Amino acid sequence: MSNPVYGKKAATSRNGEKLPAAFMLLIIGLILFLVWAPFQAGLFNGLVIDFEKPIYWAVLVGSVLLLVWVAAYFKNIKLENQRDWTAIFVLLIPITYIITLISAASQYFASNMVLIQCLYAFMFIMGLYLLQNKKANRVVETTIIAVGYIIVLFGLFNWLGQGRTVSALVGWFSGTVVKGQYTQAIWIDANGPRLASVFQYPNTYAAFLMAFFFVAVFAITRSKKWYEQAIHAFMLVPMVLSLLLTLSRGGLVFLPVVFIVLLLFLKPAKQILWIVYCLLAGVGTLAIAKPVTDLGQQFHLGKIGDPAKGWLYILAVSLLLSLLAWLIQRFVAPRLEKATSKWTAKKLANLWLPVVSVAAVGVLVALFLGTNLKHVLPGNIGERLENINMQQHSFLERMTFYKDAVKVIKDYPVIGAGGGAWASIYEKYQNNPYTSRQAHSFVMQYLVEVGLLGFIIFMAFLLFIFYKYVRGYMKAGEQDRESYFVYFIIVFSILIHSLMDFNMSYVFIGMIVFLGLAGMAAAMDNRPVTKFTLKSGTIRGLYTSLMVLASLVLIFMSIRFIQASQDILKGRTLMATSSNFQEIKAPLDKALKIRSGHPDGVLNMSVLLKAGFDQTKEDGFYNEEYNLLTNALKKEPFNKNMYNQLIKLYEAKGEFDKAYAVLRDNADRFAWDMSWYEKLIVQSYELGYQKLGQQDVAQKEKYFKTGLDAYQHVVDGVAHLKTLPKGQLQGNPFELTQLMILNAGKMQYMLNEPAKASEILKLGIKDDLTDATNKEIARWYLGALQKAGGSDQAVYDKLIKVDPSEKDSISQLAGLSF
Repeated sequence: MSNPVYGKKAATSRNGEKLPAAFMLLIIGLILFLVWAPFQAGLFNGLVIDFEKPIYWAVLVGSVLLLVWVAAYFKNIKLENQRDWTAIFVLLIPITYIITLISAASQYFASNMVLIQCLYAFMFIMGLYLLQNKKANRVVETTIIAVGYIIVLFGLFNWLGQGRTVSALVGWFSGTVVKGQYTQAIWIDANGPRLASVFQYPNTYAAFLMAFFFVAVFAITRSKKWYEQAIHAFMLVPMVLSLLLTLSRGGLVFLPVVFIVLLLFLKPAKQILWIVYCLLAGVGTLAIAKPVTDLGQQFHLGKIGDPAKGWLYILAVSLLLSLLAWLIQRFVAPRLEKATSKWTAKKLANLWLPVVSVAAVGVLVALFLGTNLKHVLPGNIGERLENINMQQHSFLERMTFYKDAVKVIKDYPVIGAGGGAWASIYEKYQNNPYTSRQAHSFVMQYLVEVGLLGFIIFMAFLLFIFYKYVRGYMKAGEQDRESYFVYFIIVFSILIHSLMDFNMSYVFIGMIVFLGLAGMAAAMDNRPVTKFTLKSGTIRGLYTSLMVLASLVLIFMSIRFIQASQDILKGRTLMATSSNFQEIKAPLDKALKIRSGHPDGVLNMSVLLKAGFDQTKEDGFYNEEYNLLTNALKKEPFNKNMYNQLIKLYEAKGEFDKAYAVLRDNADRFAWDMSWYEKLIVQSYELGYQKLGQQDVAQKEKYFKTGLDAYQHVVDGVAHLKTLPKGQLQGNPFELTQLMILNAGKMQYMLNEPAKASEILKLGIKDDLTDATNKEIARWYLGALQKAGGSDQAVYDKLIKVDPSEKDSISQLAGLSF
C-alpha cells in the first residue's frame, strides 16, 4: 500500500516524503475529534435537550472532516475493486434510516439518528482511505489506544476520590462536568458504587474495557521496543481491575468468549503469550482488588478514603507486570517462537490451545461459581458472580425486552419504526411496567428501528467486511496481519457484547466501531470489480459531488439544530428567572421555527402558553397552544408529555369530553401507566354521571363502559404481574388505587349492578375511615351491599363509629335507582 500524495502544498515527513496539507489536516482533525468525543456524555442517542448539542457538534465536525477528506483524496476515488465499493455500500446504512422517516414513531429521534448514521458512514469512508496509508494507520491506531488508556485512568481517578482533579482537566471542553464533577463517572445503584468512567453506564464501559484489554495484550506481543511493551503491560491490571469495578456480569461472561475467538487468529507462540499475560493480569488484579475496591466504596459512600494508598497498590502491581512483560518479550518470546516452530507448521495448530482454553475457562467458572474461591474477590463482585444464572432478574428482564421488541417488529416489519423508536414506542408493547429507553440488544434495537430491510443491508455490509478481512488475514504475512488486527479486536469485542446491551447507542462507541470496520476493510482480501466499472473521472465527479453535498447539508442542519437547542435552553432558563412573557417566548419561537416538532421546545412553549391562558382566559393563548400541541403530536404520536399537556389545556377550558377522548384513544399506548388509567376511570365516571343527570342513558352507559373496561384492564394487569418469573422485577407500580376502586364501584352501581359494585368496592376497604376517600368507598360499599340484600356488620360498625351520620347516607344510597 503506497502513501497517497495529492495536491501541491505539502508538509515533509521525517524521512523526507512529501505529505499533502489536506492529508495532514485530516489526520490532525481526526485525532482531536477522537480525543474530544468520549468526554461528551451527550454522545448517547437516548437524547434529552441537555445533552443533544454534542451530537450535532460531532456531526458538524465529521462533516467538515469529510470535506477535508475530499480535498485530500479526490484523485484516488475510483470504483475499481471491492474495497472501493464498500465506500458506496456504507451509504445504504444512513439511507435506510432516511427511509424510516416515513413510518417513524418519533420524527425527532428519527432525524437525529439519520445524522448519527451519516456520521458513522463518514467515519468509515474517511478511515477506509486514510488507513491504507501505513503512517496514517499507525497514528490513528496509536491515538485510539491512547484515548482508551486515558479513559481507563480517568475512571480510576474518579473511583479513588480524585474525580474533581481530573474533571477540571476536561471541564473546559466537556459539558458533562457539573459543579466540578464528571456526572455519573461512578454509578450508584442497589449494588453500591459501580465504575462507569466517561460512559455513565458500567456495562458499556465493561465492553470498552474488554476490547482494550485484548488490544493491550496484542500490543505487547507485537511491539519491538521495550518501552512500548512496558506501557501496554502497565495498563493490563488497571483495565482488569476497572472491569471488576463495573460489576458488569455481561463483561465477565463475554470476556472468555472473545478471548477464545481471538486466540484462533494467533499462532501457538502468540497464543501462549496471550494466556500468560491474561493470567498475570488476573493474578495481579486479584492481589489488589479488595483494598482498592474498599477504598473506592468508602469514598463514594461518604467515608474518608486514602487515594494515595489505592494508587500505591495499582502502581506497584502494574510496574511489576511491566517488568515481567519486558523480560518475557526479551528472553522468553524468541525462545518460545523457536520451540513452537514445528508445532506451528502443523495443520490446525492454532486450534489446540483455544480448545484447551474452553475447558480451562469451564473449570474456572465452576470454581468461581461453585466454591469459596469467589471470596477472594471483593464482596459485591463475588455476589454479582454468584448471581449469574438464567433466573436472575437482569437476564429475565432482557428476555422480556427482546420479546417486546419482536412485537414492535411485527407491526413495523419492513422499514421499521424509525431511529430511536424503542424509546418512544416501548410502552405500547411492554409486558410489564419497566422503564427502559433501550432494548438492551443492538440487534433487537436495530430491527425495531429499520426493520428487516435495513437490518439485512447492515448485516450484509458487516458480514462482507468480516469475511473479506478474515480471508485476507489468512493469506497475509505476519507483519501485514498485525498492522490492522487492533481494529478487528475492537469491532468484534464491542459487537459481541452489544448482542445483550446497548453499547452502540453511544455515538463514540459507534464512531470507533465504524472506524474499526474501515481498518478491517483497508486490509481485506481485495478483488477487482469489472462488471460495474465506469470511467474514473465520471465516478470521481459523481461520488465527490455527493459527498460534498451531503457534508454541506449536514453542516447546515447541525448548525441550525445547535441554534435551536441553545434557544430552547435559553427559554427554559428564562422561565425560571424572568416574568416577562415576550422575553421568554422569543427564544422558544426561534427554536420552533427551526424544529417545529422538537419535544422539549413544544413542551416548554406549551407550559408558557398555558400559564398565559390560566391568567387571562384569552382564547388566543388557548388556540396557539392547541395548534402547537396537535401539530407536534402528528410528528410525535407517542409523546406522553404532550398528551398530558393537551389534557390539561382541555380541562382548563372546561372541555372535559375532549380530555376524556385523549385519555381513551391513547390508553393502549401507555398500557402500564397507572396514573393514565386512574385519570381515565375518574373522567369516565364524571362524564357519565353528568349524562345520568341529563337522563341520557346511552351516553351514560358509553362513558361507564369505557371506565369499567379501563378498570378491568388494571385488574387483568395486576393478575398478569403475579405470573412473572420469581426472579423478575415488576418495574414501576401498577395496582388498583382507591380512586379507581371508588369510581369503578360507583359506575357499576349506577348501571344497576349492586352486587358487582360491592365486589369492586370491597377491595378498597381500609382500616383508616377518617380519610375522605376511604370513607366514601365504605359508604358506597355498604349501600351497594344493602341494595343487593347483603351486609357487612364489621365495616358498618367502624364507619358509624367514625361518623354516625353515615347511617342515613347508606340508607339513601341503597334506595337510589338509576
